[in-house]
Amino acid sequence: MPGVLYLLALLVSLTGMVVLDRRFGLFFWRAPVVAAAVLAIGVAFFLAWDLWGIGAGIFYRGETDFMTGLQLAPELPVEEVFFLTFLCYLFMNALQGVRMLLETRHTP
Repeated sequence: MPGVLYLLALLVSLTGMVVLDRRFGLFFWRAPVVAAAVLAIGVAFFLAWDLWGIGAGIFYRGETDFMTGLQLAPELPVEEVFFLTFLCYLFMNALQGVRMLLETRHTP
C-alpha cells in the first residue's frame, strides 16, 4: 500500500481541483475546450522541461517507498504526470478565481 500513497494523494488533490472548478465555474466549467487545450499545453511544456532536465543530468527520480516505481522514461516516474496536471490545474483555477474576485470588487 505505501507504494501508491503519493499517487493517491495526487488523485485526491486533483479531485479537489475538479470540485472547486465545478463549484465556482473556474476553468473547465467556464470553457471546457480551451481549458483542455491550456492544460494539455501546460503539462506538455513541463514534461518537456523535465525531460530536458533529466537529459542534462539536473533532474533525477528520488527514491521513496511512497511511489509506485513505474516510470514513463528513465528518471521520469508516472506520478510526475499527475503532479504536473495538478500543478497546472491549480494555477489555472487560482488565476481564474483571482480574476473573478477582482471583477466582483470593481463592479458597482
